[in-house]
Amino acid sequence: MNRPSHVTIHPQTNNMKKLILFLALVFLFTAATAQTDKREKWFMIDAMNVHTAKPFGSFAGLFGQEVHPGLEVGIGWNWKSKAKHDWFQEAKLGYFYHRWVQHSIALNTEFGYRYKLPALFSIEAKLGAGYSRVIVANQVFIIDIDKNRQYTQITSGRGQAIVTTSFALNKAFGKERDKRIFFQYQQRLQTPFVKSYIPLLPYNIAALGFAVSFHSKS
Repeated sequence: MNRPSHVTIHPQTNNMKKLILFLALVFLFTAATAQTDKREKWFMIDAMNVHTAKPFGSFAGLFGQEVHPGLEVGIGWNWKSKAKHDWFQEAKLGYFYHRWVQHSIALNTEFGYRYKLPALFSIEAKLGAGYSRVIVANQVFIIDIDKNRQYTQITSGRGQAIVTTSFALNKAFGKERDKRIFFQYQQRLQTPFVKSYIPLLPYNIAALGFAVSFHSKS
């Protein structure tokens, strides 16, 4: 009999379910609040490359070494805006493929500060958290004790929490200055990766994207 390529057990915990519910409530509350006035909002899309490395341990390698591609789409809105700075929030849905290891589908939100520079440039710093659904890219099995210890393949994936720290450079353009391109460097911690011996999996992420702003009516 062929042996399975990997044997593990991924128990589901109430803590993860509570985290998902909490993040969903926070997202719905903030999104609903942001829609009640004329504050600036924007749609965004970006393409990214992902590396596993210690926090701030990979930057140049994101452009010339391994490619683990991904794509994100999202919305953002200002909570408070002044001549030189903005306080804002973004919510994103993203996917990336860590080759030969896993597929990751993530929903997260980040709170950020933007400082406006001359020539329509600006810089940002953001902190956030979210939920990731991870589907392994190889065969993973559990031992089913109720079925004479037979192997059962996992196909549905597992839920994990993510924590993010991001830094971005923007350049606005267009007649209304309502469009911008941006480059973002992000640190992401995914937990628990393998609960028994790798509780945290750090990712370094470089993203290049485009955003367009709009103002909603009251």
